[in-house]
Amino acid sequence: MKIAFIGLGNMGGGMAANLVKAGHEVRAFDLAEAALELARQNGCATFATAREALQGVEAVVSMLPNGKIVDSVYLADVIGVAPQSAVLLDCSTIDVATARKVAEAAGAAGYEMVDAPVSGGIAAANAGTLTFMVGGSEAGFARTEPILARMGKAVIHAGGSGAGQAAKICNNMALGIHMIGTCEAFAMAQKLGLDPQKFYDIISVSSGQSWSVTSYCPVPGAGPQSPADNDYKPGFAAALMLKDLTLAMEAAETAGVDAEMGKRARELYQAWVDAGNGAVDFSGIIRTL
Repeated sequence: MKIAFIGLGNMGGGMAANLVKAGHEVRAFDLAEAALELARQNGCATFATAREALQGVEAVVSMLPNGKIVDSVYLADVIGVAPQSAVLLDCSTIDVATARKVAEAAGAAGYEMVDAPVSGGIAAANAGTLTFMVGGSEAGFARTEPILARMGKAVIHAGGSGAGQAAKICNNMALGIHMIGTCEAFAMAQKLGLDPQKFYDIISVSSGQSWSVTSYCPVPGAGPQSPADNDYKPGFAAALMLKDLTLAMEAAETAGVDAEMGKRARELYQAWVDAGNGAVDFSGIIRTL
């Protein structure tokens, strides 16, 4: 299949490379020359503009920083430029309203489009083990699932347009809350004289177990390899966690949900990022304890 890939950052670069490995012809575009060079090394054909990359494709995949850029790229450069037979997949994490707005515009122009944000971080993007949460019609999911499966280990249809984004921000709100709780528990355990590895051995098989403990332990030397063992190099940057928590709080306000733990998690990550730690892995917030 001939696929255009727009947005080749830390996540998109690995995802595009996995599509090439799966045998697809990938036509890639990014504003950064360094990202384009890496894409060429990974077997992608690269182009100077998004419009050039879209010529003759059967699918368009995007991985972009925020909703404003997604809106701009799709309305100005994708819809009406890509072949109408092409299916559109936006894997960015954005607000639900923008996801639905862009999907409605695509549908009005005769395109099938899904929102398919991801969970897993940079390592999973490179390894092809992401989880995709897909919002869109049954027909759109059927067309896009084989493409997404080449970049992930799980592809789940969450519901109609925007449902993928809703699932992503709810999931990451829980993750932000869990990570802060995990950091507090490990910090307190050490203050009480417990060896971090011993505490890991206990909590990982007890009721306090979570993904933040067993897959992403925030303490160096405890549990499996994680960013904590690499001086908290991301991974999943704190600035991205703050972005997702902000989206979650905006959605909570719209839905009339009083998400007190989410609010507090956002406040703590806001302070952590404001202190100059936006590029540090989000598990590095343990340093504040």
